[in-house]
Amino acid sequence: GSSGVGLTAAVTSDPDTRERRLEAGAMVLADRGLVCVDEFDKMSENDRVAIHEAMEQQTVTIAKAGLHASLNARCSVLAAANPVYGQYDRRRRIQENIGLPDSLLSRFDLLFVVLDQMDPETDRRIAAHVIRGHKYRSGAGQTGHDSDYDDDDDDDETSEEEGDDDEKKAHAIWQRSRYDSANPSGVTAGQEDDDPHSDDVLQHEFLRKYLHFAKTRMKPVLTEEARECIAGRYAEMRSRQDERTLPVTARSLETIIRLASAHAKARLSMVVEAEPDVAAAMDILSFALYHENTQVIGENDVVAAGQKRQREEADLTDTSDPEDDDNDSTKRQREEAASKEQGDNKLADLKQTIYQELSRSLEDSIAIDDIATTVDVDRDLVLEAIRQLEAENRIMLSDEEVYLID
Repeated sequence: GSSGVGLTAAVTSDPDTRERRLEAGAMVLADRGLVCVDEFDKMSENDRVAIHEAMEQQTVTIAKAGLHASLNARCSVLAAANPVYGQYDRRRRIQENIGLPDSLLSRFDLLFVVLDQMDPETDRRIAAHVIRGHKYRSGAGQTGHDSDYDDDDDDDETSEEEGDDDEKKAHAIWQRSRYDSANPSGVTAGQEDDDPHSDDVLQHEFLRKYLHFAKTRMKPVLTEEARECIAGRYAEMRSRQDERTLPVTARSLETIIRLASAHAKARLSMVVEAEPDVAAAMDILSFALYHENTQVIGENDVVAAGQKRQREEADLTDTSDPEDDDNDSTKRQREEAASKEQGDNKLADLKQTIYQELSRSLEDSIAIDDIATTVDVDRDLVLEAIRQLEAENRIMLSDEEVYLID
C-alpha cells in the first residue's frame, strides 16, 4: 500500500536550508516502467483521487508552495485489492464487491476477479510452487525461484566440457524447467510433438532484451482492416453491456488499441492487424468482462473432433469399390451417424453456453426455464445438457434450479 503523495509527488522542506524542494513519487520514478500497488482498497479516498490524473493523462501536476511543475508518469499500474466483505459475493455486482468508485475502475484496462476455488490440481500446483521457492535458497538464506540458480545444473559436468558449455550458454535462449506442471506423469511434450524446447522456458536475460527491443524499436500502426475490426467489436461490446458487467466506455476502446498494439510489438510487427492482434486483444478483454475463454475446448469437443478426424482419414484411405457400399443399409447407417454427430456437436455447444451463462451470473442459481429462454433452445434439449453437466460434476440440479459448483 501507499499514500497518494508517495505515488505521485510531494513538496518537502530541506532541513538545512529550509528551502522547498520537489520529491518524485513511485509513479514518477517508474516512468516508462511498472508500478505495483498492494492493498489498493486500504487507500483513503483522497489518496485515490491523487492518482486519477496520473492514470488518465500520464502526468503529475504540482502547484504547491510556489512550485509549479508537470512530471511524466508514463507507467503501467498493477493493483491488487481485497473484496469489501472479506470474501467475494457472487450475488453482488463487481463494483459492490470491490468497493472502488467507477471513475477509478474505468481507468484500469483489465480487471480480473481471482476466486479461491477448491480444485485439487490447482492446489497441488500452488503448493509445489511455494515448496519450490523454499527449496532453492541463496547464500543469505533468502528464498528464490528455481530459474535463479540455473548455473547449479552444470556442477556435475566434466572439466573438458566446461569451455563448450560456456560458449553455448552465451548464445542460448532456453533453459531447462525443473517442474512441468502440464505433464505430472513424467512424459515430456517433446516426445509427443518432437519439439526439443516444448518443456523449456526462456532465460531471464534473453527475455529482458527481447522486451526492451520490442518496446523501444517497434512502433506499430493500425491498418484499415484493424480499424474496422476494432470499431465493430467495440460496438458489439456496447450492445452486450448490462448491470452485471463493468461499464464499457470510450476508455475501453483505447484498451483494445493498447492491447492490440502490445500484441503486435510482441511478435515484432510494424503494423497492427485484425488477425491476430485485434483478435487476441478481444479474447483477453472478453475474459476480463464476461469471463469467456474462446481458447478453452471441452473434453467432449476434443473427443468429437478426434472421432471426426479419424472418420475423415478413413474415408481418404479407403480404396474399396464404391459400388460395394452403395446399398440402402449402408446409406442409412451413414445418415444416422451424421445425424448423431451433428446432435452431439450441438449438445456440446449448448453445454458450453449454459456453463458460461452460470459463470457470468451473480445469482446462486438459475431456473431451467430462464436458461431455456436465454439460450433460445427447446427445454428438453436444455434439460439433457444440464443432466450431462451434472454427471460431469460441473453443476448441481435441485428443484428446477441449477447451481454452479465452484
